[in-house]
Amino acid sequence: QVQLVESGGGLVQPGGSLRLSCAVSGFTFSNYNMRWFRQAPGKEREFVAFISSSGISTKYADSVKGRFTISRDNAKNLAYLQMKSLKPDDTAIYYCKLNDYWGQGTQVTVSS
Repeated sequence: QVQLVESGGGLVQPGGSLRLSCAVSGFTFSNYNMRWFRQAPGKEREFVAFISSSGISTKYADSVKGRFTISRDNAKNLAYLQMKSLKPDDTAIYYCKLNDYWGQGTQVTVSS
């Protein structure tokens, strides 16, 4: 059974940091690219970051470039999204995606 479970969201002040995790089961994790997306209230879901199956290649949305870092641990079937210098505009539900499967999302709120 395929399962993606995000964790690590929460409330943080502007300028703060959070690290999101995505635990994957039911897949040979190391064979697949991973992506993070987010959806803010009243907006469409948007791409945030990509990492290749090996972890060598990464890509980012312009809005998070230089602030967010995507990584993975293939031995542990985990993907991560390290977020720094957070802004109120980063407030959203964050989702991980593998192939056609999505996690349930984790809420990130950036507010003072």
